[in-house]
Amino acid sequence: MQVTETALPGVLVIEPKVWSDPRGFFFESFRADRFEEATGVRTAFVQDNHSRSAQGILRGMHYQLDHPQSKLCRVVQGEVLDVAVDIRRGSPTFGMWVSVLLSADNKRQIFVPRGFAHGFVVLSETAEFLYKCDEFYHPDDERGIAWDDPDIGIAWNLPADYPPVTLSGKDQRNPRLADAPPDDLPVYEEMGQLGPGAIDPFPTP
Repeated sequence: MQVTETALPGVLVIEPKVWSDPRGFFFESFRADRFEEATGVRTAFVQDNHSRSAQGILRGMHYQLDHPQSKLCRVVQGEVLDVAVDIRRGSPTFGMWVSVLLSADNKRQIFVPRGFAHGFVVLSETAEFLYKCDEFYHPDDERGIAWDDPDIGIAWNLPADYPPVTLSGKDQRNPRLADAPPDDLPVYEEMGQLGPGAIDPFPTP
């Protein structure tokens, strides 16, 4: 697999090795030993999620506070723009974001560490989105940041003819990062670069 660093340390783009022939293709979407060897990240995924969304659906920007999750995300049908935002208080990259196109065709994955808000918007007619988590989902622990927070300035780059973005009722109420109660944000010093359950993929020599 090929692993690419992003502007946010710990957020990684992963491209698996794909074997193709006239019959179709095959690739290992996840293998723990090779994932750890290639990324330096040691984590144990405990939950797999699968969503299907139509064009215009935007899910985000989500995170869990007391039960933070690292996520390994990919798309098996369609295409999305996937975004991660560093919301760890005290982080040198606080408020910064990165994005990557995930599609069934490019087979890319993105690893989003604990302490980052995460979301995506569907670019194709429909998309099926899969992600592995290293902590169980706790509904009461979920928090969110506004997808269109002007201080963060995520460039969603939606086409002029794109339908109006559709959000869940909960996501419509997500606050701007500056308005989020401090106690509702993870702390960089406590979580470290990746947070509990993972190790720094780029350790200092």
